[in-house]
Amino acid sequence: MAKKNIFTDAFGTPYFLKRLIIFILGIVSYRRFNGFNKLKITGTEHLVDLPDSNVLFVSNHQTYFADVAAMYHAFCSVNNGYLNTIKNPIYLLNPKIDFYYVAAEETMNKGILPKIFKIAGAVTVKRTWRAEGKNVNRMVDMSEVDNIMKALDNGWVATFPQGTTSAFAQGRRGTAKLVKNQRPIVIPIKINGFRRAFDKKGLRVKVTGVKPTMEFKPPLDIDYDKENAHEILHKIMTAIEQTEDFNLLHNYDEELKAKKSEPKDS
Repeated sequence: MAKKNIFTDAFGTPYFLKRLIIFILGIVSYRRFNGFNKLKITGTEHLVDLPDSNVLFVSNHQTYFADVAAMYHAFCSVNNGYLNTIKNPIYLLNPKIDFYYVAAEETMNKGILPKIFKIAGAVTVKRTWRAEGKNVNRMVDMSEVDNIMKALDNGWVATFPQGTTSAFAQGRRGTAKLVKNQRPIVIPIKINGFRRAFDKKGLRVKVTGVKPTMEFKPPLDIDYDKENAHEILHKIMTAIEQTEDFNLLHNYDEELKAKKSEPKDS
């Protein structure tokens, strides 16, 4: 596996360029999270004593870019000793640079801004089940898996096991298989309110006065020797609260159907 050095990250991107991009994007996005809307962050105390590598963050997904931008703010803040707050943007001068996130290749190749986001730390993958708005069925590109493992070997990685911004979509087994093979520390992240505050891309403020939340949960307790990929995936999806048990609308619809099917009193 390739290794980072004092000048470049694991993929050869110069650190000075990453620092510059993270700083600029951080300044531009700051008012979105601590101005127009107030991002509430909890649980960052779980990040303080984490190792510098082989840490995997698993999160639900509500916008293409705002979710990741908020993570950058949180990680940079913690990197400078601030817990559960992003009120002091001075942390952008000393960013968390060995942070990577898994993103769909087609999303990161559309337009200049996504390409800039890509330089900041994207590990791109081709979706195996959907491409350009159509359902597909293709094999996993193992070189992409190698890139995710390379990122884990050299830093922290965030991934979205549902692979979509749709709420309560099923989790993809690829994430669980990666966890099973790589054995990282797995930190669940539960986000909420991003879909309401921002447009789907996460670039435009849709509504002001919203208080999006980002909750970092304790590391998952995983028995890598005994638990299979299915069990690990279920544990991940439960932790990020994306199983049907958390779908209150689904439960309401089911209860309504049950009531309608009950025989009426004569």
